[in-house]
Amino acid sequence: MSRALVIIDVQPDFCEGGALAVTGGNAVATAIAADIAERRDSYSAIVTTQDWHIEPGDHFSQNPDFIDSWPVHCVAGTPGAALHPQLAQVPVDAHFAKGRFAAAYSGFEARELDPSADKADESGELLGDWLKAKGITSVDVVGLAADHCVKATAFDAVEAGFTTTIISPLTAAVSPENLPAIREELRTAGVTVLSLG
Repeated sequence: MSRALVIIDVQPDFCEGGALAVTGGNAVATAIAADIAERRDSYSAIVTTQDWHIEPGDHFSQNPDFIDSWPVHCVAGTPGAALHPQLAQVPVDAHFAKGRFAAAYSGFEARELDPSADKADESGELLGDWLKAKGITSVDVVGLAADHCVKATAFDAVEAGFTTTIISPLTAAVSPENLPAIREELRTAGVTVLSLG
């Protein structure tokens, strides 16, 4: 079985001090980097996704409801949309961007990001197609936020036919009080929710 690590949206805007901070985001970035240093050989591929908003329509709002609309965050090409500094030196096989012109939660909506290309370029390969082309059959999903983009990515991974695991200690949630119900929903869908140690 070929396994990939899919790191979801570990970006400064989603960490403490960012535009849409998740409590524990910086700690998650540090923990993911440490886990990769220890277990890099466990994976055939490591990929990242990033919110990469150019003009995402009503996803941005001056009066967000924090369900379907949000404050401005992760604007393409800004420091807040970059990978977290803790992951900047991590060996990654590909980067994927989502949400350029519409809301996007799942990493499976993301296309490969060519840093040298125009930031509006949408020609990159979709994450799911890239993984299948590499012979990946199983994915571990980590990152931010557990109750939004990590969850959506895990659901789509199962639907796409990947054996899917969320490594819970390598995630953080916007609303931690909702995690027990979300984890049960994920397990029902066929996602393994793993605690380390």
